[in-house]
Amino acid sequence: MQHIVAIDQGTTGSTVLVLDEVLQVRGRGYREFAQHYPQPGLVEHDPEQIWQSVLGALGDALAQAAVPAAQLAAIGITNQRETTLLWERAGGAAAHPAIVWQDRRTAASCAAMTAAGHAERVRQLTGLPIDPYFSATKIAWMLDRAGLRARAERGELAFGTVDAFLLQRLTGGAAHVTDVTNASRTLLFDIHALAWSDELLQRFAVPVAVLPTVAPSAGEFGHTRGVPGLPDGLPITGVAGDQQAALFGQACFAPGDAKCTYGTGAFLLMQTGDVAVPSTRGMITTVAWQIPGERAYALEGAAFVAGAAVQWLRDGLGIIRSADEIEALARSVPDSGGVVVVPAFAGLGAPHWRAEARGLVTGLTRGTTRAHLARATLEGIALQNVDILRAMEQDSGRELHVLKVDGGAAANDLLMQFQCDVLGVPLSRPALLETTALGAAMLAGLGVGLWSSKAELAAAWREQRRFRPAMAAAEVQAHLERWRLAVGKA
Repeated sequence: MQHIVAIDQGTTGSTVLVLDEVLQVRGRGYREFAQHYPQPGLVEHDPEQIWQSVLGALGDALAQAAVPAAQLAAIGITNQRETTLLWERAGGAAAHPAIVWQDRRTAASCAAMTAAGHAERVRQLTGLPIDPYFSATKIAWMLDRAGLRARAERGELAFGTVDAFLLQRLTGGAAHVTDVTNASRTLLFDIHALAWSDELLQRFAVPVAVLPTVAPSAGEFGHTRGVPGLPDGLPITGVAGDQQAALFGQACFAPGDAKCTYGTGAFLLMQTGDVAVPSTRGMITTVAWQIPGERAYALEGAAFVAGAAVQWLRDGLGIIRSADEIEALARSVPDSGGVVVVPAFAGLGAPHWRAEARGLVTGLTRGTTRAHLARATLEGIALQNVDILRAMEQDSGRELHVLKVDGGAAANDLLMQFQCDVLGVPLSRPALLETTALGAAMLAGLGVGLWSSKAELAAAWREQRRFRPAMAAAEVQAHLERWRLAVGKA
């Protein structure tokens, strides 16, 4: 039996799965790495720590799977998107700390470009708003503030999102490649032509010399060389940004299919087929995937903070010792006691796009306990998704009937039931919650010929539980009204 190695490089840690031909997990590894906050609103990663976390998780997964090298068919990669890296072409050392997707340091330059009237043209080409979330202004900031522009223009430096950085390391420096989904998150990529845009490169002052080659999501990206635990020559045949990989991994293969991934942030994507649907309600239009004979697009709405809010309760406030404790603590009270948490710690994403917004806790009384705060935090994670979904339905002209859910927080039954109640649609939770890694494995399997069609993959997808709305309509409306008022103050 052949196996796929799936690397899921996330914002707070790296997961590696070894999956067999029927998509069963044979080995799993996970390693966290440090988050760096130089100033309020700034978030950085050390690229070397990212790489070491991948190597550590890879070693653990391979040891657990105990699969002979001859039974490894290919590698798939999925990654935190928009996070921006620059490295030396000679040797591959990082030229600057990675600027993470959550980072807001370029908010002023984005606001200035919008005020100058560039937003509509940029959205036409990219499907994206001009926002610090995306890579282009991060690249320009590094080139200018770190004094790297001249070196970049001479071709001494390479830019990449995390997938391209990992490909460079996995291939011993041979590959400088990204896929269409990651390229579509840079503000530099024409999503209709599926190519870098000279107009956008000039607009954002990014030299073409730093850019990677863009490839489809399934196909050959390179071969391993010098990677501990892996044989040389193993093909890397699937790459997609984490949310597109989750959409693929959830078998959302028909237009109108949608999923929400609960990771560091919460991300709703609705597949729209081969049509790039423009948004007038704050959604993103993005490339969902490109595989042989097919390109697909999606509407996306992102809430920057979801699981990160639980980490805040653990690391910032110390009211829980581990993330696993939050459900029991939240269940210890019947409701939030009127407390509302707006988790806008990194600004508000879709559909509001308010980079200046900050987190808010409202409705505190003398009777508020840490249990109320825990419950309100879970509710805030769910309530921000209601705003996103309603806007997405209006943009697409489609009413969602089922939402597929995944990611670590999807294991929280209290959160899932509340999400189901306030959305008013059933939620479908899969047997394997790590669908970002699953999607990378599925793309890699298609790319190497292990599977021949999406139909084969859809047949292997399995549901673990379906949640159905149970909350009274008046109670739902009360939650939504308190949320609307709180968001207005954030």
